[in-house]
Amino acid sequence: MRDWTTLTVGPQETRALGRRLGELARPGLVVLLSGDLGAGKTCFAQGVADGLGTPAGTPVTSPSYTLLNIHYGRLPLYHFDLYRLERAEDLEDLDYFGTLEADGVAVVEWGDRFSEALPRDGLVLALHIEGDEERRIELHALGDRGRELVAQLAQVAAGLSGVRLPGGGRS
Repeated sequence: MRDWTTLTVGPQETRALGRRLGELARPGLVVLLSGDLGAGKTCFAQGVADGLGTPAGTPVTSPSYTLLNIHYGRLPLYHFDLYRLERAEDLEDLDYFGTLEADGVAVVEWGDRFSEALPRDGLVLALHIEGDEERRIELHALGDRGRELVAQLAQVAAGLSGVRLPGGGRS
């Protein structure tokens, strides 16, 4: 499965979807996040951190000024924020590509800013504000591993408390 769309209501449901992805993640996964300010990118990243076993109480905040935060759990989480980068060449200064090849999971906020940031295998998530609490999350797979993850997330969505399925049905 290459594409899947779901609807979440409230930050807890967005986080739950991220948590499930973190539980399914294997080393080398790259997840690019896009969406307006307040769409839930950091909330989703917090869920991924939970799913990777980052210790409770560890603050997972947007690395807007530091550009990269690293959190440790079952696998390291490399949490990037590309919002403040001006040119694609700045990715090299961050060792962006070297980090993507490390034995962890990379979650990249504002990952759509540079086409160079796209991995060959992974996920692209677009988060859209649909209302005060609702978020439409569109997942697009890149490569075989990405397709496998999209299919797994779609399959287990019914088990996630409150995550809505496409077409408005609640799981």
